[in-house]
Amino acid sequence: MKLIGMLDSPYVRRVAVSLQLLGLKFEHQSLSVFSAYEQFRTINPVVKVPTLLDEEGVPLMDSTLILQYAESIARPASRRTPTMPTELWRSQRLLGLALAACDKSVQLVYERKLRPAEKLHQPWADRVIQQLRAALGELETEQVRQPLEVTSDTMPPPGVMMAVTWHFIQQMLPDVVSPADYPALAAYSSQAEALPEFRAAPHGDGTYQG
Repeated sequence: MKLIGMLDSPYVRRVAVSLQLLGLKFEHQSLSVFSAYEQFRTINPVVKVPTLLDEEGVPLMDSTLILQYAESIARPASRRTPTMPTELWRSQRLLGLALAACDKSVQLVYERKLRPAEKLHQPWADRVIQQLRAALGELETEQVRQPLEVTSDTMPPPGVMMAVTWHFIQQMLPDVVSPADYPALAAYSSQAEALPEFRAAPHGDGTYQG
């Protein structure tokens, strides 16, 4: 399998980290949807990251769908998504919150960096920030109440998304979200970034070396 996309995307990084935790081998091609748009189109005409290619070069898109597939081919002992209803409900709830926080942070980055300053609609940006902080607030509460595991053997899917999202926000939107307001999330992300799977796929324009 080959993962296409840059590791400055939290969705690409989520997949790169998760594939490692699942024990699955993959190649990585760091390709930008902006500067390498035409090249990307030859791989996936939709030009969406992350894209995962199978052995025949057929693309699969969306980090959640990619990881659904990845869990289906991983060894049963390596799978991270709970199967019991109560545990699955909490896992999916936390994952949904982390994805919401990620979506809103990416939305805000695009709003600030891609839209001309004179066309920035501040009321819309303020609403996105409110949604982002709401999602982080829920995650902070849950992390204080029942902390997620943060080891290579036990880290669950929502933990990966939560840690990757927090790191992305601190890299791209440090003026919007303060670690002092979400100390449990900040500590969790810091611990996750020390894991070998995270260090092998650092945020930025580099390439994962498995």
